[in-house]
Amino acid sequence: MTPGFATCSSRDSYDVVIIGGAIMGASTAWFLADNPDFDGRVLVVERDASYRDTSTMTTTSCMRQQFSTELNVRIAQFAADFVKNLRRHLGGDDRIPQLAIRSFGYMYLADTQAFADRLRADCDMQRAAGAATRLLSPDQIAREYPFYAVDDIVLGSINTKDEGYFDATAMFDALRRASRDRGVEYVEDEVVAMTRNKGGNRVEKVTLKSGREIACGQVVNASGPRADRTARMAGIDLPVEPRKRYSWIFKAEKPLDRDLPLTIDPSGLHVRENGGGTYQVGAHFGPDPAVDYDDFAVDHSLWENEAWPIVATRIPQFEAIRLQNTWVGHYAMNTVDHNAIMGPHDEVGNFIFLNGFSGHGLQQAPAMGRGTAEWLTYGGYRALDLTPFNYDRFAQNRPIVEHAVI
Repeated sequence: MTPGFATCSSRDSYDVVIIGGAIMGASTAWFLADNPDFDGRVLVVERDASYRDTSTMTTTSCMRQQFSTELNVRIAQFAADFVKNLRRHLGGDDRIPQLAIRSFGYMYLADTQAFADRLRADCDMQRAAGAATRLLSPDQIAREYPFYAVDDIVLGSINTKDEGYFDATAMFDALRRASRDRGVEYVEDEVVAMTRNKGGNRVEKVTLKSGREIACGQVVNASGPRADRTARMAGIDLPVEPRKRYSWIFKAEKPLDRDLPLTIDPSGLHVRENGGGTYQVGAHFGPDPAVDYDDFAVDHSLWENEAWPIVATRIPQFEAIRLQNTWVGHYAMNTVDHNAIMGPHDEVGNFIFLNGFSGHGLQQAPAMGRGTAEWLTYGGYRALDLTPFNYDRFAQNRPIVEHAVI
């Protein structure tokens, strides 16, 4: 049995059943367990206790405040505080590690005036919200980061305060441990069906692959790239698709003499510092179709033919490198506006969404888990108003579009 996981739940009924035990489910479970106003029982159902192929475990483990919507900036600011003060946020337990953000920043590079204008507008909004974003001319970029080739660049945007790398696995482990310590149950099983009441406005129970039936007061869809499959069990349509994203780790023959920001090339490829003379690259190329939930097959030609040429063109010092590792993960892509989908369904009122984070879910998990726990406890948000992300925006035709999706 996987440590911390039961093979069978201890009860047949729970106040909240969370489907998916990766970062979103774990965060929600912690904030419920930590809230003195919530006195219910919580069950987290995770289909694979190794978490091997989850978005949580295949992430770049970074955070940023350079978003195009103010609400996402506010969410990121809470995430930074949460990571830097993790032990305090999780109750002061000495077993909780003290974490930090390695703030090498994100560097957006614009190669057109239209893209530069967007960076300028986003910078104004970010700074008004308290972010430390700076705009850099090509000459300024060359002075601060002389390893870039900037002949085609019009403008850069960077923030080196609370933007960069953090130990996401340590945060994830801490959330799970802390929630279990306060009574949350984790079971390794899979929800395969849901039963609605006669009126059709509530999910009464979930059926597990093991054959167990669990009655539920509320159910949270925190199943990442499988979110649409989970929603269909309740008869609900959800515009979330699994999209493939590649990651590569390489070692440079001549490492850079300073930290490399997470650099978003105009092509869409990104590359960042990884430590010890190694660097991490992420990208996708060409069409971006939905893929099968279990499709993690690697096309090894993409590195030589697509990724490395872009990296070596932008940073010529990386012409001599040695590839060390390659893997594929999935984005849970919200195909409507690339933003979170939260809150209750407009007809099935106890079915709560926590989906569609489109690649920035890990860094948003503290605020989104807190908000979802508030909704489950109070029927509304308290600390930060997340109602613009609620599911009902689709029926009301009020998308909240996030342009800064990497």
